[in-house]
Amino acid sequence: MALDGGAHALDVEDGRLVTLDELMRIRAFWRANGLTVGVANGCFDLIHPGHVSLIRQAAEVCDRLVMALNTDTSVRRLKGPTRPIQAETARAEVMGALRGVAAVVLFDEDTPYDLIKALQPDVLVKGADYTEELVIGADIVRARGGTVLLAALTPGQSTTRLMPQRPASVATDGGKPS
Repeated sequence: MALDGGAHALDVEDGRLVTLDELMRIRAFWRANGLTVGVANGCFDLIHPGHVSLIRQAAEVCDRLVMALNTDTSVRRLKGPTRPIQAETARAEVMGALRGVAAVVLFDEDTPYDLIKALQPDVLVKGADYTEELVIGADIVRARGGTVLLAALTPGQSTTRLMPQRPASVATDGGKPS
């Protein structure tokens, strides 16, 4: 993505995948224009109605919503060798196509703490299966007067519950055994 097309090029809200450096320039533009920025993060390995609900709730409380996705490497560390189900680029494309998502960024760490610290969002969103004290980055957002939203959960919706059990030998390249 080239961000050299003037100020209008920085008013990203089309769900595109951006680097953290690009996002920092976009965030500065949004801040200068008085827009509130929200961040939600996670693996989003298999998009389901619970994710869509979380995104809707998040988009309602900010002007621009950034979805921060764990990279494939990070997902494997957190979820095990059979995950992710979809590659990071596929997850980012699907996520970016959802209404309300302004931009998507990937992070390779186990938590988004450094990303949240750099981005300084106005709103931080996680599912209500968390408590505010357990939300990574909540301290950063609250310290600058922002809010933490614990989005209502959709009963019965979780990637782990929805995905069939797969043997560890199944690759993430379309489900073909390695």
